[in-house]
Amino acid sequence: MQAEIITIGDEILIGQIVDTNSAHICKELNKIGIKVYQITSIQDNRDHILQALKNAKNNADLVIITGGLGPTKDDITKQTLCEFFDDTLREDPKVRTHIEDLFTKYYNKRPLPTNLLQAMIPSKAAVLMNDHGTAPGMWFDEDDTVYVSLPGVPYEMKHLLEDKVLPKTLKRFNRPFIYHKTLLTYGMGESEIANRISDFEDSLPKEIKLAYLPSLGRVRLRLSSTGLDESLLQQAVDAQMKKLEGLLGDIAVGFEDQTNIVERIAAVLTLRKHTLSLAESCTGGAIAEQITAIPGASAYFRGSLVPYETEKKASVLGVDAKLIEKYSVVSAQVAEAMAVECTKLFNSTYALSTTGIAGPTKGDGNDEVGTVYIGIAGPSGVYSEKFSFGNARERVIAKATNKAFEMFLKEISKN
Repeated sequence: MQAEIITIGDEILIGQIVDTNSAHICKELNKIGIKVYQITSIQDNRDHILQALKNAKNNADLVIITGGLGPTKDDITKQTLCEFFDDTLREDPKVRTHIEDLFTKYYNKRPLPTNLLQAMIPSKAAVLMNDHGTAPGMWFDEDDTVYVSLPGVPYEMKHLLEDKVLPKTLKRFNRPFIYHKTLLTYGMGESEIANRISDFEDSLPKEIKLAYLPSLGRVRLRLSSTGLDESLLQQAVDAQMKKLEGLLGDIAVGFEDQTNIVERIAAVLTLRKHTLSLAESCTGGAIAEQITAIPGASAYFRGSLVPYETEKKASVLGVDAKLIEKYSVVSAQVAEAMAVECTKLFNSTYALSTTGIAGPTKGDGNDEVGTVYIGIAGPSGVYSEKFSFGNARERVIAKATNKAFEMFLKEISKN
């Protein structure tokens, strides 16, 4: 079976917000064996909405609509759905009570009449109560096609999708199973990986597909298959993945949805009761952001310093100013000194450091834009590596961050 996603909102089409809702919906639908045929983004416009709904009916068994359910006049989705289904709005007492309770609890006041308009629901719709907001979801089942309308606020949409829509969808449709397993690799390019696993790829059973998903400094390798027997499907894909992992053991760091490289680092540090601190210059805290995103990071993460200004590397971090003057702020010597001083400052087992030129100008460094030194200090000493990551600022920061994680995981895995 197939699904279509329709996102409603001028803010998406003018680039004011990024449509993360569709990506999440696609991922969740795929888990339960539903392929997304198409994603359509349209304006808050009656004619556009009606045309999109009509087209979707010809393409999909399940149509999920997000956006346009607010209390203001520019949110016209409900009225347009009534027109499409030849329906009328009626007040749902449970939704009204829910709205009133939310305003009392969080704002200590009564909702405005415009807020209560969100309790007006098309009579043909099954209401999906929104525990995280005032706009409920709506489920229409017409002529063998299911239409689901959800609010555009991401956390509200996710709640309704996972708690209400997916369970109803599982009951409503018979679906084949789709099974994916994705191996995460670091430190080797797509073409080099493809060359290494060429024989494996040629020998794959025809029902199992391999996809390369490259990004900055990493490549994900996804094996996928579809079938009616979930158990046999998983066994077949898992068997092939075991072979693939064996071929790429030196660069594999785990499986998507199970672990990532930062979680692997966290596990090793926690197991060995080691600690980490950071001295980030050119990456500006990007490494620390990913580390602290993991619950429980305080068990092994001591802290981070961003001595962005050259002088602060000396006055705050403690790097010898003469070293900076002699070798340049962007150098192996300074990267290593930053890492060593960071272990002292935070009393940590290990420290990671970055110093480089992210661009667009050279700043205080002598090297070309994109030059980055990454240093690691730990029980076995200190070392650094030099990299050239190109001249696009965001790319330099992202690649430096990924490479730092790759280097550090290899370092802590030695002992």
